[in-house]
Amino acid sequence: MSPDQPTSLSSRLAALAQRLGLGGRAPRQILERASGLRLPFSPLPAPRDSICWQEAPALQRLVDLPRGALSGPVQEDKAQAHAVLIRLVEAQQKTLASIDLRQVDGLADCDPERVSFSRFEDYAASEFCKKIRIISYKDFVKAMSLALPQFLAGERISLRQANWRGQRLFWAGEQQGEAFACAIAYARRRELSVTLPAELCSYRLSRDGLAQLQQRYHVLAMPAATWSDPAFMALLLDSGLPYARLSLLRTAAASECLLLPKHSAEACALGEGLRLAGAPDVVAYLQGLSVDSPG
Repeated sequence: MSPDQPTSLSSRLAALAQRLGLGGRAPRQILERASGLRLPFSPLPAPRDSICWQEAPALQRLVDLPRGALSGPVQEDKAQAHAVLIRLVEAQQKTLASIDLRQVDGLADCDPERVSFSRFEDYAASEFCKKIRIISYKDFVKAMSLALPQFLAGERISLRQANWRGQRLFWAGEQQGEAFACAIAYARRRELSVTLPAELCSYRLSRDGLAQLQQRYHVLAMPAATWSDPAFMALLLDSGLPYARLSLLRTAAASECLLLPKHSAEACALGEGLRLAGAPDVVAYLQGLSVDSPG
């Protein structure tokens, strides 16, 4: 490291602070200290193309997010963050007179650590489904009736969809997922049309909600080790800056989201500094996940 490098870094940080309107001494110091933190940040992984609904972040939780889901020392700060977060995801219920079940290719009740498959066909051929044997239409009806006891009576099926999972449809049943997947794989292979009425719950990441969140907050993915790091905790707590925490992403490297309001110069400085230190930007991550469905 050259002797001029620290001065150069300090100058860049000062210029950044000035550009962001962080003119006070305290915000500039927070920015500088935060940017020098050495924390075990890692990039947020893109969700795999999986039959498991739970493979992706549990963004559907935001629709009915309880106020108590957020943690932090000040109730008002948590309430303000909550008001923005609940606008991130929109849910719509649709009643479909008929849907071909061959379009379904996902399970809502599925452990992504155990079942890492991208298609029902692959899952059906795996050891997890070896007890389900379908070699005839009678076997197909039996398997489907295990998953849907009122299948022959034409009972409505419950489905989920989310624009951060593309066009994939997920069956919302809570048991006999193996039988359901095997039956659908058989129907596809035999080109067997199987229709049922359906109740579809569609979730959509809101562009307006994301824009509002980006405008008002730094949202950063903080690994679990962060909360026992003395240097970071001193920055977070000593100045009494506003913040809120939320467990949302299912990754070991990003166990919690830290929300820092940009209206506070100190909180904004901490957010900018953490980004320079390598903290993943959750808003940018969510913007990358969002896929608007046609129509």
